[in-house]
Amino acid sequence: MKLEDYGIVPNTENLPGIPARITAQHKERYEIVCDRGMAYARLKTKEYYGGTELFPTTGDYVMVNYLDTGDSQILATLPRRTYFSRRAPGSIPTEQAVAANFDFVFILQSLNANFNPKRLERYLTLAWQSGATPVVVLTKADLTSSYQEYLSRLDTVAAGVVVHVVSASTGFGLEGLEKYMQPGKTLVFLGSSGVGKSSLVNALAGETVMAVGGIREEDAKGRHTTTHRQLIRLPSGVLIIDTPGMRELGMWEAAEGLSDAFADVERFLGKCRFSDCSHQREPGCAIRAAIAAGELDLARWESWQKLNAESGGREEMLRRKREWAKGVAKDSRQRKKEER
Repeated sequence: MKLEDYGIVPNTENLPGIPARITAQHKERYEIVCDRGMAYARLKTKEYYGGTELFPTTGDYVMVNYLDTGDSQILATLPRRTYFSRRAPGSIPTEQAVAANFDFVFILQSLNANFNPKRLERYLTLAWQSGATPVVVLTKADLTSSYQEYLSRLDTVAAGVVVHVVSASTGFGLEGLEKYMQPGKTLVFLGSSGVGKSSLVNALAGETVMAVGGIREEDAKGRHTTTHRQLIRLPSGVLIIDTPGMRELGMWEAAEGLSDAFADVERFLGKCRFSDCSHQREPGCAIRAAIAAGELDLARWESWQKLNAESGGREEMLRRKREWAKGVAKDSRQRKKEER
């Protein structure tokens, strides 16, 4: 076994230990793969609980002190290429890592009661924020006689994102996913329970590599067949990070993701007459004018407002940036005046 079979290993020169990749996490215990094989490992207390190391998640590359007997020690988390996180459930705002070092984010929704463009907006925002390429996959095409009506509802929501319609049970549309299935590439699968993540993984693998659960037909909700995030290597060499269905997907510092997911909204930001416009009743509001002219969909604006508030207020950051720029310009003019 070679670690290179599990993706491109970052530079580890002059670092203690040997490189490994996290393939699963079970609370404080991790599954890893390295040139020595598969093993279990725990974090070294001093480096993580008393230092500044980032706590690893599935997909991370780490340096480990490999032990032949017992759990190995994780010494450091290597720099990430891409990173998907969310606001952890609960009243205290904290970030929860979901996956790291992937090339594509497959966002799955099924063509039944699970289909939800509003939820998709949230997933796309965080997917763009991760730094990887989002791909929308509409599963269970065999459940509908016409999927075009579903696609039409995504014209604005998924603008600039490739959308695939597939059926794991019949094989319909799976050939369209082949371009992503390259050896050494890592895909992360995201979606709520019951969308068919495990079935799709099995169909892509050509064999059963994951257990499949059923769903309640009345609401299309399923059981968590995936109980923890895990990295799976398919026989083709493709790497897939499967995640449990997430009931909550809170935003966490997703300013850049909002820009990509809501380009139709953000092109009007900063164009109001007043820099502190609340977009309510002020004259010269570019947002209200765009909605009135049919250039901006009201539902998209409301979605942006909700997600923006959750992710820390991008427009507030833009306003502060403009104020800072004005301050710099004012100081510059004052210095020139004093020099004269």
